[in-house]
Amino acid sequence: MPKDLPLNSLGFAKPPAQTRVVVAMSGGVDSSVVAAQLAEEGYDVVGVTLQLYDHGAALAKKGACCAGQDIHDARRVAEEMGFPHYVLDYENTFREAVIDEFADAYLGGATPVPCIRCNERVKFKDLLETAKDLDADCMATGHYIQRKMGAEGPELHSAADPNRDQSYFLFSTTPEQLAYLRFPLGHLPSKDATRELAAKYGLAVADKPDSQDICFVPNGDYASVIEKLRPGAADPGDIVDMEGTVLGQHRGVIHYTIGQRRGLGIGGLEDPLYVVKLDPDTRHVVVGPKEALSTRVIPVREINWLGDEPFTSRAEWHLKVRVRSTRPPREAIVRPISPTEATVELIVPEEGVSPGQACVFYAPDDSRIFGGGWIWKG
Repeated sequence: MPKDLPLNSLGFAKPPAQTRVVVAMSGGVDSSVVAAQLAEEGYDVVGVTLQLYDHGAALAKKGACCAGQDIHDARRVAEEMGFPHYVLDYENTFREAVIDEFADAYLGGATPVPCIRCNERVKFKDLLETAKDLDADCMATGHYIQRKMGAEGPELHSAADPNRDQSYFLFSTTPEQLAYLRFPLGHLPSKDATRELAAKYGLAVADKPDSQDICFVPNGDYASVIEKLRPGAADPGDIVDMEGTVLGQHRGVIHYTIGQRRGLGIGGLEDPLYVVKLDPDTRHVVVGPKEALSTRVIPVREINWLGDEPFTSRAEWHLKVRVRSTRPPREAIVRPISPTEATVELIVPEEGVSPGQACVFYAPDDSRIFGGGWIWKG
């Protein structure tokens, strides 16, 4: 084939019809639009949906991906647009790689983010390998994030719409994965633009609501899920202040999160108290004043680095970091300890920094993502 062919929209020097792309389809509007758009552009599209847990039990539940209704919706889009669609049973993989760790981390007093682990260990690992087995040139997803070509190869950048940006959940994408992945929605100005495309393609999911919950946690009720996964996890214990004085009793560490103020059941105190630490070994919920939540120095490990230079090539990196998905990036100094460990010093302390959350690194002056790692107790 001549090498002077122009690059198609996915970056390959060949016609769309000769470019196979596997689309990870959750059944929602985002991935459905990606699949429909690529099919309309003439690509050789193959849709794949992962069954991640017993969808028979999940059929009645709305607001989560990869349940029975979502599999049906994904299949319907494939039929409407005329491309093949496969459902892969990843229940065992999902339980081992995501759900079990979620339960154990929560029991350990951390606040885990299972959606990151799912992207890292299931979607961008096993599913990506499946795409290669299907001889696909690349894999496309409906995530709101941008992949841009830089001087040293593909770079990860925040989505054009900051309200939809999913970079916090995708920091662990490796350079090798990034070379193979495509994110066609990352440049769109808003979710409305995505729904307009869905309507243009005549997709039945055009008005389908966005998923809100973690897919295997109905209605955000973490505690009941943990109790089912780990019987006995809700054992009661003491609520103590920072000196260890018992102030009251709680109904199980798993019912509390760092920074929580409401529902402590401690009355008669002048100043409001917040959960500042969870100690599952002693079954203590430790409470203190709001200022006790402020954190300046954060230990981070399991770092995935996406910079052009090696992470340890500098004594410190002046970056912005995000310590929760709902917060904007803040200025910080990142000091490498090893290729996968660092100490992060926040210029302005943050409240409610919790082990188990991600700390994602951003360029100080543009949209590029430099990877990130996991906050731990140190």
